[in-house]
Amino acid sequence: MTDLATTLRGRAYRIRRYALRMGEVQGQGYIGQALGWADVLAVAYGHALNYRPNEPEWEGRDRFLLSHGHYAIALYAALIEAGVVAESELESYGSDDSRLPMSGMATYTPGMEMSGGSLGHGLGIGVGMALGLRQKNNPAFVYNSMSDGELDEGSTWEAAMGAAHHRLSNLICLVDINNQQADGPSGKVLGFEPLVDKWTAFGWHVQRVDGNDLVAVLKAFNTARYLTEAKPRVILFDTLMGKGVPFLEQREKNHFIRVESPEWRLALEILDQSQTEGALA
Repeated sequence: MTDLATTLRGRAYRIRRYALRMGEVQGQGYIGQALGWADVLAVAYGHALNYRPNEPEWEGRDRFLLSHGHYAIALYAALIEAGVVAESELESYGSDDSRLPMSGMATYTPGMEMSGGSLGHGLGIGVGMALGLRQKNNPAFVYNSMSDGELDEGSTWEAAMGAAHHRLSNLICLVDINNQQADGPSGKVLGFEPLVDKWTAFGWHVQRVDGNDLVAVLKAFNTARYLTEAKPRVILFDTLMGKGVPFLEQREKNHFIRVESPEWRLALEILDQSQTEGALA
């Protein structure tokens, strides 16, 4: 576990770094989410998911759905780290004719399974995919990555109910609880607690962990994948927006961040220093 955790921490660091470099290209973006979700993506693509980097449409692959399409910069960083997308492409982020548009689009990017952004769609699509894979006797898993803002959507809970009804043990939902939406703190926009009780009542196996504690994230993924109960699984990850760059962590409004040119370099330097100190500890 120790060696694996060390390897995954390196992946998380590089995912954060790739995201910052893409953000610097446009001078803005959903950087807070990318930094906060990096540990989850590092475990997903560095350990949990079954995929082939050079064959993104391989039929036996696990499907990773980016329901919160505005997190695309985070997924691109993970796909670069995974070898699905070339690092050289990050310089094109958000540009005309780029394969890396600012919101995730399945027709553009290898490894992007759905066009997200209209929140609340991913889990419903995931239910359909999981049912389809079962019908085809395909043992692949469907991972649905979504935001806490999507808990405001009725379609999310309809899909949750359907997944439990069909006992979709090949469906794993990953929820980023960062308590931040475009209109303010998620809990104030529309209170959603107690989440563990709600998902449990809907018939899911539920875990709630610190999404920036990489060892806890790793254990949660393993538990979800190897659970023997015939029910869908959800992991609620409490994360910190801007994780790893203190001046971004402390911003009052960090749903969409615009950063002055010198601050991008500063953010990278802080991240590099933290990684070096961590490696020496």
